[in-house]
Order: sequence, then structure tokens, then C-alpha cells
Amino acid sequence: MSNLLEIKDLYVNYNTDEGVVHALNGLNISVEKGESLGLVGETGAGKTTMALSIMKLLPAKVGEITGGSLVYDGQELLSADEKVMKKIRGDKISMIFQDPMSSLNPTKTVGKQVREVLDLHFKNLSKAEKQEKIDKMFLLVGIPPERQNEYPFQFSGGMKQRIGIAMALIAEPELLIADEPTTALDVTIQAQILDLMRNLQKELNTSLIMITHDLGIVVEICTKVAVIYSGQIIEVGSVEDVYQKLHNHPYTAGLFNCIPDLKSDAKRLTPIKGSMASPDNLPVGCKFCDRCDFKTERCEKEEPKMYMNGTHGIKCFKYEDKWGE
Repeated sequence: MSNLLEIKDLYVNYNTDEGVVHALNGLNISVEKGESLGLVGETGAGKTTMALSIMKLLPAKVGEITGGSLVYDGQELLSADEKVMKKIRGDKISMIFQDPMSSLNPTKTVGKQVREVLDLHFKNLSKAEKQEKIDKMFLLVGIPPERQNEYPFQFSGGMKQRIGIAMALIAEPELLIADEPTTALDVTIQAQILDLMRNLQKELNTSLIMITHDLGIVVEICTKVAVIYSGQIIEVGSVEDVYQKLHNHPYTAGLFNCIPDLKSDAKRLTPIKGSMASPDNLPVGCKFCDRCDFKTERCEKEEPKMYMNGTHGIKCFKYEDKWGE
């Protein structure tokens, strides 16, 4: 299969009053057509920055892409102007934002907000045809079409997120970016939203990037996993590659150790020691070395490459002799 999205050596900085924050530091990732990728990492790892970079929605005069390549369906997005990006956003690439409370306009009915996507990208459709598509999409996400004339405050958090999904999918995009879409929801609604997204992706054959800090969500909905740390992908592979736990980056292994295991007799979880390096003062070598139990002098001075074994890649010197380059 060919790559729908390919990001190579992407660098992104935030220029703040306190200094330069290095959010992405040579990030490499690819998504094939119809593939579902889970992007996993703790808060501050660069997950949302990557998503906003793809959409070219980084905050003006603050967020800055300083290097790399971002190719979507053969087109370099970094050189695309705003006119081109307006045609791509919502039509080719859509995004579900993390907080449904703030991603909807409180002054407009939910039906009107979904219709705006069609007005922008499907100008040739008649009013009746647009209404038919909206009705079908509301039914698809589990909301009665007769509620289109209501406002966001009249819906629960889970229903708001369903509306956000309807807005993202109404134009049937080729790539859907879901930025922690279930974080603000309770467990029951979370399961319903994940089931909905899984079914919609299969029905529409949409490529998916699921951004999350929850390894459990990834195994439910994704076929491929990428682990991000300090703005770099440090492990990538199929769900089977990563979740078998035969070979993992020390950081990924630490994430797994933070998950309760019903089969284990351990009385306490084993957290990852320390905290993520400050993005305005990153280590010279491996970005994880200060928290790693296996670090050597080389780790402090030299950054490891991504060592591959088939579809499984790990950015750690432990795998240099095992897997080579």
C-alpha cells in the first residue's frame, strides 16, 4: 500500500517570551491509505503539535515549522498556501478536537455548524441534497436528525463529541485526526465513541490517526502504533509488534508497567522515574536517557538511530547489535 501521509524530519518550535520551546525534533511518521495509527505519549510529548502541523493550524507568530517535509497524497503541505489548505481541511483531512465543549460554536445550532462544511466543500449540491447528507450523518453518529436546530449547550459531553465527529466526517475525508477525543468523557460514553469511530472508519475506509495517552484505546481501534517522546517517534510497529512486549523501547516498557495487570501479584505499579526533559533545554543525546535504567555515556552524547526489524522500529542503542540499521 502507498503512504497517504508521510512526515520526515519535522521540526517545530514555539517562540515564547521565556524562550524557544522545541516541540518536535525530527519527527518521522507515515500513514497508509485505510490504516489506523495510534500515536501514544504523555502530556507534552508533541502529539497535538504534530496534528496542528499537519492541518497548518499552529498559533500564528508563535508556532513555527523550522524544517522537514510533510507530504499528503504526493503534495508537500509545508509549501502550500492558505487558499490550498482551506480546500484540504475538512474535505481531505479532518480533525476531531480534544474538548467538545470548546470546539463547537455556542451561538450556532449544531446543524448549521455541520452544514458549514458542506457549504465550503460541496457548493454544487442543492439545499435538499445537503440536508439529506446531514440527516444521514446525524443518524450515523447516533443523534436524532430533529435535534439539528438545537444549540451545543443542550447536549451532553458525549453528544457534543458525536457532533464533532459528524462535522469531521460529513465530507468523507481521506484522513481523520482524532486528538484524544474521549479524554473528557466518562468510561461508558468513551466505549461508545470508540465503537462509533471504529465502525465509521471501516464504512468510509478513512485513514485514522488516533492521538492518545491510553495504550488500551490503541489496541481496541488501531492496527499500527507509534510512541512519541520529546517530539520524536521512539518506537513504531504493528499492534502485535509492540504489544507482545518481546522488544520495546525502555520508555514504552515503562508505559506498560504503569498499566494494572490482573494476572500479576504486584502490590504497586512501577512508574517511570523522573519527568520529561524540558522542551526548552533538551539533552544532547537520547532524549530519554535521564530517565532510563540502561543509559550509558554514549546515550548522553549521541542520539540513537531508529533500528528496524521488519515492521518494528526502536530508537535505542540496545537494538543496534540485534537489528542493525
